[in-house]
Amino acid sequence: MGGSEEVAQGSDGARVAVVVVGAPVGDDSAAPPPAAAPGAAPAVTPGEEAAKRESLLAAAAAAAAECKQEAAAAATGLQAMAVTVARDVEAGGLDASTSGAADEKPSWFTPKRLLVMFCLINMLNYVDRGAIASNGVNGSRQSCTGGTCTSGSGIQGDFNLNNFEDGVLSSAFMVGLLIASPIFASLAKIHNPFRLIGVGLLVWTIATAGCGCSFDFWSITICRMLVGVGEASFISLAAPFIDDNAPAAQKTAWLAMFYMCIPTGIAVGYVYGGLVGNSLHWRAAFWGESILMLPFVILGFVIKPLELKGFNHSVKTKEYGEMLNPEQQDETKQDIMFGGITIVCGIFGTLSGGFILDKIDSTISNAFKLLSGATFLGAIFCFGAFCFKSLYGFIPFFSVGELLVFATQAPVNYVCLHCVKPSLRPLSMAMSTVAIHIFGDVPSSPLVGLLQDKIHNWRSTALTLTSILFIAAIFWFIGIFVRSVDRFNEQSEHDVPAVERSNLRPLLDENEEARAS
Repeated sequence: MGGSEEVAQGSDGARVAVVVVGAPVGDDSAAPPPAAAPGAAPAVTPGEEAAKRESLLAAAAAAAAECKQEAAAAATGLQAMAVTVARDVEAGGLDASTSGAADEKPSWFTPKRLLVMFCLINMLNYVDRGAIASNGVNGSRQSCTGGTCTSGSGIQGDFNLNNFEDGVLSSAFMVGLLIASPIFASLAKIHNPFRLIGVGLLVWTIATAGCGCSFDFWSITICRMLVGVGEASFISLAAPFIDDNAPAAQKTAWLAMFYMCIPTGIAVGYVYGGLVGNSLHWRAAFWGESILMLPFVILGFVIKPLELKGFNHSVKTKEYGEMLNPEQQDETKQDIMFGGITIVCGIFGTLSGGFILDKIDSTISNAFKLLSGATFLGAIFCFGAFCFKSLYGFIPFFSVGELLVFATQAPVNYVCLHCVKPSLRPLSMAMSTVAIHIFGDVPSSPLVGLLQDKIHNWRSTALTLTSILFIAAIFWFIGIFVRSVDRFNEQSEHDVPAVERSNLRPLLDENEEARAS
């Protein structure tokens, strides 16, 4: 039985083989009787000839029936094959359409990898904060006492900054942060937030390298503003990513680990800036930060991005060629000592705040209770520490005070993330950070410099600043009695499908009827 095979190319790229059965089967009635061969033997008797003819006709009919059965079986097989191919093509098409679903996680992703990566980036951000405040980077101005003058060092020495300019420099990043934070929070609605973090880290890397290349007060001030722009995307968007991917029973603890990197980074930066600035140069400290951040910038643009819920898209060293004198060495040791205290207290304080909130049931009301209690007790210990004239009394009181103050990190961010809808969390974190800086380190550095220039008494200045913690404790205490609603699981309007939104509308909507008419 003859046939042919054709291969058809489908619209979705599937190849379908079709077998065409085309051998015609003759009608048994049209089959001519076999002709007698020339020179054959004489014909037999009529009865024998009739019997032979009947046997030949029966054989032909049997052959025709067999061919028809084979053709029917072939047709049935082709029909079954067609159904199978159709099902395979349909299934393949569905798989192809759903293989790139937005809710699938990238191959590189695990929640712990995300946490580690964001913690390292956050730490580098605050290493920069600590480095610019360190003696090795910030340095000191030229001073003359009793007819003896000492040369300046660091940024202050190179650019001859006064206390006010030095205070402005340490707060200049907030200008960029204030402007860029709401912008990045808004862009997250139309652009992938993970890619926005990569853009921000690129700006941060270029700006920190620019700080190392600055030539006067204004050039480094502009670079510090750009550092704030780069940091704005990360501080606004990182915490919501962690909140989305952390285990449900450990969300606060994971956020505590993330924000633990703030005091740790500042303390490490203080030590890093002192060591690098004194051994190499203050500019090298900024260049080192850029190099350390560069791998995360590359990852931010190369790896497949995540989606965010709520959105659909002790050796003497030389400085300037001169050996450090013993007085400068003692000052460096005291920087290192306070940096170590801040590292230990920052780690344990931030972690304890998160774990305690998880243990007492993570609610907004309990977060305010923890905030008010920790802030009030921390204020008492920090205030008492600055009243001591002995270092042995200061260190234990100040350590306990730092431990309690850092315990407020996790509860603060829990409130910011859970008092708004999921889609507003980046904006909430941006505004929280802006408020922290605009009422904290932005005015504090210039005001402390002016206050110290007026009264020339560091103890009075420290006690004045510490007293502000008592005011903060009062505000946290008021928050306990304010009605609060946890909106973490609340769907925003653009997250709900149109059909569901229509089902949620009242049946008798006068405005809708008026528009329809």
